[in-house]
Amino acid sequence: MQPAAEGMAMESYDEDWTDSQRALYDECYRAGGEWAADPDTPSDDVQHVINLAEADDDAFDDAEIDYPPLVDAVTQASGVNVTSVPARHDDPGFRGFTDGVRDATADDVFGL
Repeated sequence: MQPAAEGMAMESYDEDWTDSQRALYDECYRAGGEWAADPDTPSDDVQHVINLAEADDDAFDDAEIDYPPLVDAVTQASGVNVTSVPARHDDPGFRGFTDGVRDATADDVFGL
């Protein structure tokens, strides 16, 4: 299972991302998958993140998201204490976490 997840993650890189942005994506992807797979994570919270993943960037209007699991993942992955994350799919932290959640969630659970 792990090699397939890593393969999916690498396909989601932006071409112009630096190595550090790719590493941030990978760490946030892993954190998102672990968070979604945790039995203590409420299904409504998982659905919320999936909705964020599916939304168009235009819907966010350059918003910053302070959703705790996402902020915690980016803080841990980057080593920098952040209080919010840009709600954009070209942001490696945001996209890594939401891709990880989406890929860790069974299609039949949320109708993806």
